[in-house]
Amino acid sequence: MSSVDMDLKKYLSRIGYAGPVEPSLDVLRAVHIRHLLSVPFEDLTIHSGGRVRLEPPLLFDKIVNQRRGGFCCENNGLFSWLLRNMGFQVTVVSGQVMSKNTGRYGPPFDHLINMVTLDGCRWLCDVGFGSSGFSAPLSLDINGPQEQGHRVYRIREDKGMLFLEWQGEENKGPDGMWAEIYKFTLEPRCLEDFVEMCQYHQSSPYSIFFCKSLCTMLKPGGRLTYIGHRLTTTTYPTDGTELETTTRELKDEEIPGILAEQFGIVLNSPLIPKDETVTPVPVMY
Repeated sequence: MSSVDMDLKKYLSRIGYAGPVEPSLDVLRAVHIRHLLSVPFEDLTIHSGGRVRLEPPLLFDKIVNQRRGGFCCENNGLFSWLLRNMGFQVTVVSGQVMSKNTGRYGPPFDHLINMVTLDGCRWLCDVGFGSSGFSAPLSLDINGPQEQGHRVYRIREDKGMLFLEWQGEENKGPDGMWAEIYKFTLEPRCLEDFVEMCQYHQSSPYSIFFCKSLCTMLKPGGRLTYIGHRLTTTTYPTDGTELETTTRELKDEEIPGILAEQFGIVLNSPLIPKDETVTPVPVMY
């Protein structure tokens, strides 16, 4: 497959976006949320006998033609191509994720993120993260809280490092308890810089992607998450309601149907469900 097969209109159709394509903040916000609502964050290739590769035509074929998803290097890597071809100024940057399982940061190039510069303002874009991810681009020029629905985020700078933080599924204001999601710098990177860590995530017991077969996607009003033999439905709070989470145990034979019906994913090879404990990284980053 060559780059000529990477069609902008086909990509926009994949994410259900039919609006204007001229660069603007409204357009950026629209394609960001449509991507999250349409393309799952998933690692199922690793657990169905395949290998993840980062060549853009291969990513396009997987995500657009096969209607799959991917982890950060895949979803955000291809999203950077989409934004550039829409006329946005995009810089790929590198982050390190704070693991909820181990309480430690991952290695450098652990996470691929996009920064968009538009009309002199900088925006953090991330369509390749899990349940704690933000739904609309965050401003890199604001130090204080940035509200998104029932959630609140902030980007804090300390000694040249930027920290994305949130207050979980609540908003207690600036004085609430903040938890780190990932740290990053704004040094420009390219997709090829992440090849080694892409292999790491497919083979290391220190990586959640190697240890757990997972698939999660933002839904209107909530989120749906598959891990191992569990399907978790989260309904976000609205006025007068609280956050609701329900978990269903799945049998092996149920999983392909769930993936197809709920996430639109049909795998070419059988999935081997996996939900093992992630080993803490031996080095403190």
